[in-house]
Amino acid sequence: MALPERNLYRYMPIVADTNTTSSPTASAGKYLTFRLKNESYGIVVLKIREIIRLQPITPVPQMPSYIKGVLNLRGKIIPVIDLRVKFGLQDITDADHNCIIVVKIDLPNRVSSQIGLIVDAVEEVINISANEIEAAPDFGAVLDTSFILGLAKIKGSVKALLDIDRILTEETLSALAPAI
Repeated sequence: MALPERNLYRYMPIVADTNTTSSPTASAGKYLTFRLKNESYGIVVLKIREIIRLQPITPVPQMPSYIKGVLNLRGKIIPVIDLRVKFGLQDITDADHNCIIVVKIDLPNRVSSQIGLIVDAVEEVINISANEIEAAPDFGAVLDTSFILGLAKIKGSVKALLDIDRILTEETLSALAPAI
């Protein structure tokens, strides 16, 4: 089933919930959930600009493997990142369900930019309450979990809530500098 191209603001009311959990980074509110491999993730809806079907991406030479290239989105050039590859998962392309989530990121120099994220499938927009969110477990100094806002327990499953600004590390931003 192909996803129709749409702008989330046009079809869904977006209201941020200002309640927060005991964790200073995770907060209750609306999240867009999506799948990578067999896992479910969420991004705060206010960071989402739109969801588009997978389309041809122009490769850019000498980029890290997770940066697939750039996309011309209604006259604006945006870089595209494959979250599967960024997270170290097997790189596959199933064009029937894959799509691009266009997000707004806040760069360190206080400038905003848009970036496309290739995901396996979009699930739904859900409202997550504060009591459904737990802090990310501490895996020690070996693993960096700073990009995980928290873990949401929804309907018997766990969804990792992502801080999209932290997923895009200094290394990623440096590599993307010519495209942003």
